[in-house]
Amino acid sequence: MAIATQILDKKISPFPFKTEFRPRDITFWQDIPPASVPKPLPTMYDLPSENPEEPGVPDQFHDFQADLLSESYHLNDYSAEQILTAADLNLYFDSKNPQWYKRPDWYAVVGVPNLYHGQDLRSSYVVWDEGVAPFIVVELLSPSTEAEDLGRTKENSGEPPPKWKVYEQILKIPYYILFDKRTDKLQGFRLINGKYQPLDLVKERLWIPELKVGLGLWQGIYQGSKRQWLRWYDATGHWIPTPLEHEQQAKEQERFAKEQERRAKEQERFAKEQERRAKERLAAKLRELGIDPDTI
Repeated sequence: MAIATQILDKKISPFPFKTEFRPRDITFWQDIPPASVPKPLPTMYDLPSENPEEPGVPDQFHDFQADLLSESYHLNDYSAEQILTAADLNLYFDSKNPQWYKRPDWYAVVGVPNLYHGQDLRSSYVVWDEGVAPFIVVELLSPSTEAEDLGRTKENSGEPPPKWKVYEQILKIPYYILFDKRTDKLQGFRLINGKYQPLDLVKERLWIPELKVGLGLWQGIYQGSKRQWLRWYDATGHWIPTPLEHEQQAKEQERFAKEQERRAKEQERFAKEQERRAKERLAAKLRELGIDPDTI
């Protein structure tokens, strides 16, 4: 506190000190960076990945459904390293208000590596740091978030804007998908002329031409639960398999190939046995006629 005492008692001006030197015990000295050095915007390292005051995932369905979307998501034109898929990962969207974020149930960013700078697991996704907004967002409706997910909440001055405005007007995310597990209702919206327009579903499916994949409702068993699940399908209309399903299919194909090989060998053995028996019958007939089959 010696420096502070000298400044207060002897009225020594603090300005002779270099601007880089800022004693923390001089409380009246404002710690303002030089104007020539712009303050860097926060990145994922600086912004939190979750808010402890917010409730956690409402139920297991949210976890499992997000996993299924990530596991069955595949684009032929992009490698896995060029696609970021995230679930409940804070999405920071406004550099002027860097603490504002949304946390979509699931979203995908095309052309961005899954790892931050190709190295680190992500703690958040910061749009102004990455330079690319998500291409598609999926929200799973629940009683606590339904109003905001459907665009029914009003914007309050000084508070973060609601999801619909962030997705539609700020980030301009091309596709916004909503799924209600309580009613198995699927809704899709596409950004057209700056506004979300509802998409027509065909047999509970919607095709995304830019990605060359589609989303639809699949009745099946995942994580031990048989119900309607939201998952991806390809241009042929087939569901894109998860890694586990792909492994199971590969094993099934291998088992089928081995079974085919076994049957082929069995048929070959059967044919040889039939041929051997035919030769024995012929030899027996020749002997009955007094002819030695070995001389023929």
